[in-house]
Amino acid sequence: MARLRDCLPRLMVTIRSLLFWSLVYCYCGLCASVYLLKLLWSIGKGPAQTFRRVAREQPPACLNDPSLGTHCYVRIKDSGLRFHYVAAGERGKPLMLLLHGFPEFWYSWRHQLREFKSEYRVVALDLRGYGETDAPTHRENYKLDCLITDIKDILDSLGYSKCVLIGHDWGGMIAWLIAICYPEMVMKLIVINFPHPNVFTEYILRHPIQLFKSSYYYFFQIPWFPEFMFSINDFKALKHLFTSHSTGFGKKGCRLTTEDLEAYIYIFSQPGALSGPINHYRNIFSCLPLKHHMVTTPTLLLWGEKDAFMEVEMAEVTKIYVKNYFRLTILSETSHWLQQEQPDIVNKLIWTFLKEETRKRN
Repeated sequence: MARLRDCLPRLMVTIRSLLFWSLVYCYCGLCASVYLLKLLWSIGKGPAQTFRRVAREQPPACLNDPSLGTHCYVRIKDSGLRFHYVAAGERGKPLMLLLHGFPEFWYSWRHQLREFKSEYRVVALDLRGYGETDAPTHRENYKLDCLITDIKDILDSLGYSKCVLIGHDWGGMIAWLIAICYPEMVMKLIVINFPHPNVFTEYILRHPIQLFKSSYYYFFQIPWFPEFMFSINDFKALKHLFTSHSTGFGKKGCRLTTEDLEAYIYIFSQPGALSGPINHYRNIFSCLPLKHHMVTTPTLLLWGEKDAFMEVEMAEVTKIYVKNYFRLTILSETSHWLQQEQPDIVNKLIWTFLKEETRKRN
């Protein structure tokens, strides 16, 4: 009996792990089936349209707008990868590092590059596998440990030991992890539309609605098929994410211009440009939940109430993981693409948070 009691906790962990992975793979199969039906329906309606693809040889002018900053590159010694970023503001000023989400790249921070360069050296990074940053071919190169190390190495290469760290969506996930693993590197943490990673993993297992909203996480576990589905109909799925009634920008605030949208399509239509970004998601289930999870950095969490991918309740729960000053602001009638849709409001909230913390220290 005593031996049974000793084995019971390990048995429960094993059973829970089996149930979890059964759920993951079953849902992967379900998502693949749904998208396969969509593909067959599209081919049935018009095969020529389904496989149509416009050649895009030159980037839109907005990607070379000098008011956004200077295009720069840095090669990391340990990994050997070359990272692309756009920097605005004078060298020597405090560093503000911006981490984008999916399917985005440095350009999603265009409004913040212009806004904060007066007081910061603002760096909008193309994450590993995105845009002009190098993209390793193997999915193992996109484990969370690698992504965290990237940010640490980039800070070193830029000549900084700490920064104001801002992340949106998947970039928010990485920002949380940096604050957890390297708190000394983060002066202030600002996350947009992504909860603490442990909140996300616990919530998704208990709430079917979030499981449904995160279905793309499971779909992305499948080799090559997600990349193919994003590219059909001249990247219609990509356009849909930003412009549709269900997942796109809200009715209020800024809209993506035709040129803005073309900038996204140009970046992700380059050969192999989708594999790196999707590979970020192909390691997530083996890395979460976290063993160490407390955040000791002053934190601002901004959230669009009408986020089509994240339940707003997760934002409220996140507070229990922050053992420092924490502020949550939920913006009504706003979408997942918060810093692009409501840049004036987001920028004002960030300024207030930064100045407020400065006054507290003084």
